[in-house]
Amino acid sequence: MPGNSQRKGAVRKKGKTTPAGSGGRVRRGLEGKGPTPKAEDRPYHKAYRKRGPDEPGKTAGKPKGGRQARQATRSGTATAGADWVIGRNPVLEALQAGLPIRRAYVADGVERDDRLRDILTYAAEHGVPLLQATRSELDRLTGGGVHQGVALQLPAFEYADADDVLADALDSPTPGLVVACDSITDPRNLGAIIRSAAAFGAHGVIIPERRSAQMTAAAWKTSAGAAARVPVARVTNLNRTLKAYADAGFTVVGLAGGVETDIAGFPGIDGPVLLVVGSEGEGLARLVRDNCDVLVNIPITSDVESLNASVAAAIALYEVSRSRA
Repeated sequence: MPGNSQRKGAVRKKGKTTPAGSGGRVRRGLEGKGPTPKAEDRPYHKAYRKRGPDEPGKTAGKPKGGRQARQATRSGTATAGADWVIGRNPVLEALQAGLPIRRAYVADGVERDDRLRDILTYAAEHGVPLLQATRSELDRLTGGGVHQGVALQLPAFEYADADDVLADALDSPTPGLVVACDSITDPRNLGAIIRSAAAFGAHGVIIPERRSAQMTAAAWKTSAGAAARVPVARVTNLNRTLKAYADAGFTVVGLAGGVETDIAGFPGIDGPVLLVVGSEGEGLARLVRDNCDVLVNIPITSDVESLNASVAAAIALYEVSRSRA
């Protein structure tokens, strides 16, 4: 009989039914995502990649994003580029140290604490504009690093020319004093050396392009602003630069262990000096040693094999300054 069919769906059951919905996915997908950052601030945009390798930490191609960034963050391996300062403590310290700032970001709806309030207060008192961004945008900009809702982007460091440093040192009323770094790979050591160079009146610091720390955010912060006062030159061939300075009348002095000449009163200390500092582990490279006019050491007890590179540079600069005084 009609209406008695047992076929599934042939008879509508009595009672209320709940229509299938999207669960809010459609509505959330239509919501805005905040202001769109400039093209050069979007790591996935070609304008970002066109800024070139001259800015520390910039590489061509897309940085990690999406699933890769989240996986890297969970594993603890994600880090921001070399020109970024992320995290509340580092950002506050960078602001207080007077680092140059290209852009400063704060995430929408970020939880406030004493550190964030200090950051906001400092920014307001010193006229530092804070750009608002969503957390996802800040994740992309910092390469998936743990930014805690705040981040600073530093401008590209403007390296000096080694020839200009040489000319300024020779024209100075005081004897020229320049520091060259050989295989200093820790940016904090580089920053500390620049700070010591400024403290003892050096006319500049020279670093090689390869196998060397560059002027990253960590180096800026450790220099405590001295990088803005002491020219830092980057050269393609350190040995060629050492020869050029020697030809111009500089005494090229290399810090090395196991040599007899003491840092105090080495030959040529009263004239222009180019002080060469090597890494703590490997010391000076062989060719660099060969291009030094004299190798000097800092007397230490036999219980300690070597000094930290930045500490050794500070002691040597002090000895040069004291001897000239």
